[in-house]
Formats: sequence, C-alpha cells, structure tokens
Amino acid sequence: MSFHPELLALVNGVIPWEGWEKSNIAARAPDLTAASSLSRCRFGRGISELQAAEIQELLRLLKIQAPALFKQLRMEASALYLSDQGVRARIGFPGPSTAQGGYLDFDQPQTQVHTSENIIMNQHMPCSAVQEFLTPLRKMLIGGRWVGAFSGDSLETPDPATGQTIGRFASGNARDVDAAVGAARRAFEGSWRKLTPYERGRLLQKAASLIERDADEFAQLITLDNGKPLWEAKKEVGTAVSWTEYYAGWATKLTGETIPLSAPGSFLNYTVREPVGVVAGITPPNYPLTMPLYKIAPALAAGCVIVLKPAEQTSLVALRLGETFQEAGFPDGVVNIVTGLGETAGAALAEHPGVDKITFTGSSEVGRSILRAASGNLKKVSLELGGKSPNIVFADADIEAALKGAFMGIFFCQGEICSAGSRLFIEEGIFEMFTSRLAEMAKSVRLGHGLDPETKMGPLVSKEQQSRVLERITTGVGEGARLLVGGRAPEGGLGAGCFVEPTILTSVKNSMSVAKEDIFGPVVCALPFQDLPDAVAQGNDSPYGLAAGVWTRDLRKAHQTAAALRAGTVWVNCYNTFDNASPWGGFRQSGWGREKGPYGLDLFTELKSVIVNYS
Repeated sequence: MSFHPELLALVNGVIPWEGWEKSNIAARAPDLTAASSLSRCRFGRGISELQAAEIQELLRLLKIQAPALFKQLRMEASALYLSDQGVRARIGFPGPSTAQGGYLDFDQPQTQVHTSENIIMNQHMPCSAVQEFLTPLRKMLIGGRWVGAFSGDSLETPDPATGQTIGRFASGNARDVDAAVGAARRAFEGSWRKLTPYERGRLLQKAASLIERDADEFAQLITLDNGKPLWEAKKEVGTAVSWTEYYAGWATKLTGETIPLSAPGSFLNYTVREPVGVVAGITPPNYPLTMPLYKIAPALAAGCVIVLKPAEQTSLVALRLGETFQEAGFPDGVVNIVTGLGETAGAALAEHPGVDKITFTGSSEVGRSILRAASGNLKKVSLELGGKSPNIVFADADIEAALKGAFMGIFFCQGEICSAGSRLFIEEGIFEMFTSRLAEMAKSVRLGHGLDPETKMGPLVSKEQQSRVLERITTGVGEGARLLVGGRAPEGGLGAGCFVEPTILTSVKNSMSVAKEDIFGPVVCALPFQDLPDAVAQGNDSPYGLAAGVWTRDLRKAHQTAAALRAGTVWVNCYNTFDNASPWGGFRQSGWGREKGPYGLDLFTELKSVIVNYS
C-alpha cells in the first residue's frame, strides 16, 4: 500500500511503531493541508523533512490550532495500533504494558516509553496540585460558599489500593441538605432564571474547557479516590469533557410545537418546555467525575438547579468538580454539593419537600428506597439501576473480537459498571475453547496501584465492596459453580488494598444466586447454550434489563436476537460502546427513564400546553 511520507511522519510521532507501513491508515488518511501549511510556516520545510523533535512540536501546535485534525490523527493511530494482533499479543488487555513497548497515554505525542512522570507514578505519588487539594478538610458547596457540616462531622477517604487515608471531607446531614435545597430554590427563582439559554450553554462550555485544562489533575484524583488505573481515569475525564460540551449545545435547542386543534373557533395551541426546578442528583462511586456530570450538565442545560450528593467513597472528585463550576462563573446556588453518608445526607435529600426531581444511579435496592422517600411530595424520579447483562457469543462469531469484547465487557472498570457483561453465554460447540482462552487472558492481568503505569486492573472501590464480591463468589461455588480462574483477594503487597482477582465461573445455572444478583465486580458466569431460542430464553431469564451483547457474523441472526432480548441497549459485535447522543436506560428492575441524547433532557423539563383563542 502506498503510504504518504507526511502521514507516516505524523502518525509515527503520535505512536512510534514499525508496523505503520503495513497498516491501512492510508485508506483513512485525513486531509493534511493544514498540517503541511503549519509545517512550512513554522519550520520552512515540509512534514516529511522534519526531525523527530520538530514533529513533536508540530503535533503540539496542531493540538492547539487544528484540534479536529489532531484528534483524528490520534484516534486513527490509536485504533490501528491496538487492532494489530502482534501489538495485542505483546501488550495484553485491558491496558498496554509500557515495559513491553506499549503506549499507555494516547492523548499526548510520545517521544519515549519511560518518562519522569512514569517514575513518579511508580512511587504512587500524585502531582503537587492533587496533593495540595487533598491536604485540608474539604468542605461542602452550598449557596456559592464552602462550608463545614453543621454537626462538625467529617469522613475519611482511603486510597482503595493501599487502605491509607488520602483526605477528609465534611459529612452533612438533614440540616445541611435543607440549607442546600434552600440555596438552590433561591437561585432557581432568582439569578439563574434571568440567564438566556445561550448564556447557560456558554457557562457549560466554560466548565468543559476547565475540566480539559485540569485533565491530569482530575485523572490522578479519580485514580486515588476510586482506584481505577490512570489510563481508565484519563478516558473518564475525556468523556466528562465531551458530555458537558454536548449538553452545552442543547441549552439553546429546547423547542416546543404548534398543534392544530379541531375545536370550533380559532385557536393557537403551542407547547413550551420548562425546567422542572430543584433537582437532587445522587450518584455512585464507579465514575466519580462523569456520574455527577451525567446529572448536572443536562439539568443545567434545561434551566434547572441541582443539589448533588455524591457517593461517600468518592466525594473528593465531586468537590473538586464544584471548584470548577465556581471558576466557570455559575451563579451562587445553581450547583450545590452535600457530602456525607447515604443513610443521612442521601435519605434527607430524597425526602426533602423542596426537591422537585430526583435523578439516581445506583443499586436497585437503593432505588426502591428512593421511590419510597419521593412519595411524600410525589417528586419526579428517574433511576438508572443495576444489571445482570447477557453477553451472547455464537459459534460463527469473530472469535478474536468476541474474546476481547467478553474480556472488556466484564473486567473493564474492575467490573464495577452497571452494564457489565456478567453472564457470558457461549454456544456449546465453542464453549470449552472460548472459556479456556478467556481464562488465559484473565490470568495475565496485572493488578496494582492505579498510578503505576504497568497496572491493568485496579482495586474495587472499598473494603465493603471487596467483601461483598468475595462473599458472592464463595456462595456461587457453594451452589455448585466451578472456579475456572481467580476468585481470591491477592496477598502480599496488595493485601491491604481492595483487590479481587479477575474471576470466571463455569458450571453455572441461571437459577443460582451468582447468576441472578448484580455482583458489581470482576466476576463473570460462563454458561453454554444450544441455539438462538435457548440463548434468548436464558438471556431474558433475569429481573434486570439494562444491556446485552450479541456476537455473530450472521446479520439475520443478529437482528433476530437483538429484537428478542429485553434490554434497554443491545450491542452487536461490540460491547460497552457508548455515545453522548445514544439513549441509555433499562427495562424492568434496571430503572426508569432514559439518560443521554435529547431523551435525557426530558427528565428535567415539564411540558406546558398554551391555548390562545383569537376568534
């Protein structure tokens, strides 16, 4: 394949690799006119004539002056690099090994594999900005002011990889919640209502740009607060930026309709979408930055105000986000953050009569409690709850792709993700081969501290969650399941952390508790099936219905299976593929309502009909 020398020079600057000449990036090549012009303007020479250091400088300039081109180069290079079988065999999953030549951070151009930053991270030391943030007691954001709890209580945050305390934050109760709801109501009825949709959107855009500016700080704080590896945390920050930008654009696009009436006379009927009011957002610990923004950004775009109660395990990230919203210039009281325990601060917020709407992400058990608490003033409620998602692999699937999809479907984010493909259904003819290969992949996963660049999977978020996961594995084995790999908490240097080995269970029946309950950890139950009807019947045999996966080369079979599965999202030949514009939510006990896209705005607006008689 003919490979343009300028394109070769640029992608080799993003990721140095000997395989570019054999790749198909030339077929997906972007327009390099802007890059060529910039090269000649800056260096007086074409791209292919530049030295390695000059290529790096050119890439930095492109990131600023031609960000769309830079992002396309980065995405294409990253995708092709990671799709090469030789690279995959060398670096493993889910994260590339820097020691073996992999490139962990695709957000920046690479000059060498090991840098001084890697050495710092190997010592588990965050940057100075993160250390400064963690030093004082972090207070709550109420009415534009940082305040301690009325009770004076506080909670400690341990690093889940070591058990060592990394910070402390205020622990609020009903009095603090009442103050926050009052501040939100005053903002909603005052300064916030005076802003135009354009001005709301501009503020959200500003918040997104500040998150992107402080991306490294946020990523390290996420890793320390939650435990996930830094490479995962960086992806979360990127999602947070794009999500906030996406809903910033929606602020000016909340339109109504005109409706022709058949009543006698002359009437004009039009509809208006108005903000629901004061929103309570209650979030889980698995995505400590994006989950709060999943509530905040669409609520503010719709014109609402919010009181956020983040998970007590990962409140530090949410409080740092509060600083960002203040710096962006949001009026006092528009964004309030009350930290504390779920049974005190969370319960008080759900019950509060001044709250008009609750948006909650978490377990189905807590979701039921939210519903009971909301009944007092009949608050509007949207729920994104648990799942026990079936991931179905037919014998005619692309086995390499399905293995990667099954692996990432359960072990990404340590399995602490509501959409995890925790029930893996494999057609009988390939069951033994598939589970054997998946077990080998699981054995190769390197557990460790998230700031260590060699870590491929971090700890669970807390000791309590670690104990729950291990208990359910033990129960499953007691019910007759066979432990194919994993199932333990590692000892030695990792013993103080909240780690659980990647676990695969076979000899599982759908009636077992391990196949019924949302474990929320790196545990997958592998079950065989005979044919399509059997796969669908077993896949639907669950009280949940959040997501499902289908792997097959047969397009007809794919559509038939997707149509028959009772799930809010069905992925075909992919898994955990998300987009800001695509609706997200579940059937049955997996929740009420849909987040993301224009559908997510419906959760935060009331529809008003106005009928004018102009006879």
